[in-house]
Amino acid sequence: MRNRHATWPVLFLVLALAPAAGARDAGDPIKMAYDEGDVTGLVAIFDKDGTAPIGLVHYNQRRKGDTLEARRVAYFNDGSSDEDSVVAKVGKTLRTVRGESIIRDSAGEMIVDMHVDVGQGRVWGFYGQGKDKTDFDERGALPPGTYFGPLINLVLKNFDANAEGGKVVFHTVVPTPSPRKMDMEVSRGDVSTIQRPGRPLTVVQYVMRVTVNPLLNPIVHMIAPDTNFFQTKDNPPAMVRFAGPRNYAGQEIRLE
Repeated sequence: MRNRHATWPVLFLVLALAPAAGARDAGDPIKMAYDEGDVTGLVAIFDKDGTAPIGLVHYNQRRKGDTLEARRVAYFNDGSSDEDSVVAKVGKTLRTVRGESIIRDSAGEMIVDMHVDVGQGRVWGFYGQGKDKTDFDERGALPPGTYFGPLINLVLKNFDANAEGGKVVFHTVVPTPSPRKMDMEVSRGDVSTIQRPGRPLTVVQYVMRVTVNPLLNPIVHMIAPDTNFFQTKDNPPAMVRFAGPRNYAGQEIRLE
């Protein structure tokens, strides 16, 4: 079987050379259909088959006035962790203010620390260790509709209020391990059933992929791994399952 993760460098070359495009302006803030408040919880992490537990996610969200702060940390059994924290303004729309992404290895040492300030149009931090450590400080306009980390769940939650042709496109910044600015497209998929203790749940699948332009997207989608989300059809919807890559390293995981 072809190793899809080994082709990620090719994907990033394509992204660097091709202009972004989409059905809607990816930089527009998404409309909020639901009010957000305080949330906290734990979620188990499994291997890609969903059989072996390999870690735990702690999520914490707090709202003060129109300011929403969220932090999500994934702790893995081998000692490594992925952490994302964000600050956003909420109201009729969701507007990102700033955030940080940290990746630690199995020894607990930082191998990626990326800061994003949307208002300043600045992305800075470092990746690598020792002699391979690389600092970066990039300047350039970032649209208010830039979402990453825990805010992607809110994009999914408000999908119906923002979808055009069954799709929502948004801008993001991700460590790969160097920072990459790109557009992501979320498409509504099939309705299915997921078994849970006590009763089955009817869920809608959403697929998130990198989007470049209509001509290159089929090639990009063959190279880049998909990320799959499963939400209930409730009002508001609730996330039931995540299946996709853990981070730039490509380890596939499942959250239940």
